[in-house]
Amino acid sequence: MILAVSNLKTPSSPSDGYCGRFAPSPTGPLHAGSLATALGSWLDARAHGGQWLVRMEDIDTPRCIPQAGETILEQLQACGLYWDGEVSWQSHIGQQKRYQAALEHLNTLQALYPCTCSRQTITNTLAAQGIVTPRNQEQVYPGSCRPRQMLAYSSAEFTNPSTAWRLALSSNTEDLQVRFTDQRLGPQLQNLTGEVGDFVVKRSDGLFTYQLAVVVDDASQGITHIVRGEDLLSNTARQIYLQTILGYPTPQYLHLPLVLDAHGEKLSKQTLATGIQTDTPQQALNELRKAATHLGLHHLPSGDDVTTAEWLLAATHAWTEMA
Repeated sequence: MILAVSNLKTPSSPSDGYCGRFAPSPTGPLHAGSLATALGSWLDARAHGGQWLVRMEDIDTPRCIPQAGETILEQLQACGLYWDGEVSWQSHIGQQKRYQAALEHLNTLQALYPCTCSRQTITNTLAAQGIVTPRNQEQVYPGSCRPRQMLAYSSAEFTNPSTAWRLALSSNTEDLQVRFTDQRLGPQLQNLTGEVGDFVVKRSDGLFTYQLAVVVDDASQGITHIVRGEDLLSNTARQIYLQTILGYPTPQYLHLPLVLDAHGEKLSKQTLATGIQTDTPQQALNELRKAATHLGLHHLPSGDDVTTAEWLLAATHAWTEMA
């Protein structure tokens, strides 16, 4: 089965209703990589005369750091990256109700099943099949808990907090392949059956997963264009599949090149990435200039007398020309 999504890049105008977003996880302050993503998404929205929203993806509460979200917002403002509307937080009760409603809808479609497999159990099962997953590569779920016949579960079963819930892909026997076009990287194809398998949408600790939350959020906020880091490219097929079965529209996708450290690793809290310096306007502008260079924007104003607003206007024009 091939799920093809037509999202080729087309010119947008304010009448097209462009709505983009920047969705950081508040696990620490912005670093060079996250600023490059923020700048790229902001420029794409402004170049198309669209809206730019900010959403704090704090769904994984154990990983979030108190006040990190507020720090990120202060850094964005220091860089002149002002957003439209109110900031959305995934942890707020209104969002949680939306995720639960989506989960219940998937249950009525008989697309969910409970799973009690631990990571080690999955590793052992794959090893018994002669499959060894390389380091930093996602394990393909072998379907150990998948029932022979899918059904809708009762409320009592469905709310069991000690059980994870997986989304069953469309067929036990036929590969599910998702095609889409990335605005920077071109045509993409992922075999969800062979590369991912049935994936978790609600964890055994009761938390909703990123895959479900981001799809619900983008639909509820009317997001039409998603500009984010290339590390999230492998998640796109799963999200498109979820959008399809939930009846949501599929946005256009643009995945930006990653900022890497000296060891070739993506900058992150785990790799001890240093936060950007935005204490003064000049520091903030210097950080923006580095981010723009990484994104391939050149010949922008370089003088010390240039304001952040002037520089951002020039960068927006440059982004339009590059696009």
